[in-house]
Formats: sequence, structure tokens, C-alpha cells
Amino acid sequence: MKLIRHGVLYKEKTGIVIADKYYDTSAFGEDYNEQFFESGGLARLKEFVDKNKGSLKELPAGTRLGSPVARPSKIVCIGLNYADHAKETGATPPPEPVIFMKSTTALTGPYDDIIIPRGSRKTDWEVELAVVIGKKASYVDEKDALNYVAGYCLHNDVSEREFQIERSGTWDKGKGCDTFAPLGPVLATPDEAGDIDKLRLWLTVNGKKMQDGTTANFIFRIPFLISYVSQFMTLLPGDVISTGTPAGVGMGFNPQTYLKPGDVVELGIDGLGTSRQNVKAYAEPESKS
Repeated sequence: MKLIRHGVLYKEKTGIVIADKYYDTSAFGEDYNEQFFESGGLARLKEFVDKNKGSLKELPAGTRLGSPVARPSKIVCIGLNYADHAKETGATPPPEPVIFMKSTTALTGPYDDIIIPRGSRKTDWEVELAVVIGKKASYVDEKDALNYVAGYCLHNDVSEREFQIERSGTWDKGKGCDTFAPLGPVLATPDEAGDIDKLRLWLTVNGKKMQDGTTANFIFRIPFLISYVSQFMTLLPGDVISTGTPAGVGMGFNPQTYLKPGDVVELGIDGLGTSRQNVKAYAEPESKS
């Protein structure tokens, strides 16, 4: 199955993709959240769709898509997981996975705007394959790790490099700004995702190809990542692990190039769809008099 969520931000309804068309499943009565995944929701959803396939309402063109999963307990990211990306940033490929956290308030839909934060000079892009956890995972054996996967998504790990690298401390402050985690358009269950070790992923800015890679170049593969992360924290159903980005990010160019208002970012992964974000400047909220 390929799951979607649609409608107004923070009030999204659930849906599903059938033969490349989007349908509403709000009558199913559950959001795609921790409780849903934890309690066998994917199996219940399949049964619901099979029983009601002929009566599901197709969504009109132009319907906003939100993140295909409701806000998770955490978004865990893996840094420097492609050797070519480590090289372009001047970093040595790590002996163990680099882990950082992305704020869940950064989560947005696949076609929502990227807002350049106040004071930002180096907002960058990163196309990534994201894994959504399907059941509680703690101290998972690598050989069993894929049994804990609900599905896979396209993710743009938007990053502010000055905040991340030049402002001291951890990477997190350059990763968790509002709108910095466009996710989707779909959550594809493992049977729909294809060979996760051979997925092509790409990204363009204003139509110019910036990233064009493959998950065949992972340093650390997904079963190892799930097992590794679960040694340090309990992963809950609906949690996201974003698995790193290939070469071609803005900080890797000479001279470095970063996003500016008016830019358009498009990205995609084989079998998981494409997303598109317009880049806008931060605007101070209007004061209430």
C-alpha cells in the first residue's frame, strides 16, 4: 500500500493511493500515528480498503498533501552515510553512524514551502530515503531489523549549515527549523518500495540537477542502522529514521551555493514519488494591536 495524508495543515485526513490516484480513507477513523502502527493498523487499513475500494472518494486535483505519517515521537537522522557526500564536505567517512535529531516541528508536507529561517545565510538541501518504524524497537538484532519497518518515504533533510557547523555545539540546531522536514508524498509499505539497496534518488534546484545518487552507495545499510539506533534509544511506531544524503549538496560546491527566496527544489526516489518546495524568506508575524 501507499499511504497519504491530505487537507489543511495540522488537520490532515488519511488517504491511500490506488492505481496512481489519490483516495480519501477518513471513514477508516484512524490517523496514521503511533497508535495506528503499534496496533496493527496497516492490516486493518488494507481490510478496510479491500472492502470499500469501489466507494472510496477520489481526491480532487490540487488537494494539499501533508506528511504521510502524523507527527512522530522523533525524527532520527544519519549523517555522512554516503562516502561521496563525506568527501565533498571534507569529512572522513565515520567508523560508526553519526546520529542527530531533527525537531518534529520541522515536519511538513511534500509540496509545502521551505521557509529560510531568520538570520540564515546557508540554507541547504539533502534528498534522503526515510524509514518509518512499525513497532516498538529496542536492542534489535540486525537480522531482524526489517521486521520493524512500516514503510519508506522521500525526505528533504533541509539544513542550515552556519547554524549546524559554525555556531558551536551539536548539528541539531541547523536541522530542526520550521519547514526543514518535508516528508512524502507517500508512505510505501515494504512490498511497494522495491529494492531499498538499489533506489535512485535525485534533487534539482531551479531545474538544475544537484544530486543524483543511489542507495547502493550507503556506508551503513538500513538493517544495521535500525539495529544501531535501537541500542541508544527506543524507537516507537511511527518514528522516522532518515538515512543520509548522496553528494551534491550546496556546501559541497566551490564556491558553495545555498537556497534563496524564489528558488524551487524538486526531488524524488524510485517508487516513492516526487516532491516540490518553493523557497521563501522568513516573515515576521504581524503584531496584534
